[in-house]
Amino acid sequence: MNIPWEQSAQLKFDQMIERVPVFLRSIAQSKVGQRAERFAQDAGHGEITEKDMVDAFFKETPFGFHGPMKIDMEALGIDYLQYGYTR
Repeated sequence: MNIPWEQSAQLKFDQMIERVPVFLRSIAQSKVGQRAERFAQDAGHGEITEKDMVDAFFKETPFGFHGPMKIDMEALGIDYLQYGYTR
């Protein structure tokens, strides 16, 4: 596959991954990155968008960790609410 990332989405993805505990970081990077690529492909996007990335984080992050993940997104200026997620 190897769909390229929109520059701003890649930056936000990298910033989110930096906030993942170090012992889970490589797993999260792989799983969320692959899921974002699948979402982009399924949507027919030529690039992985912020929405693809946000959807992938919500899909791959266990529900019990959505609260801290949302706080991290808010701190980085990622508006997950616009993609249909709630506080």
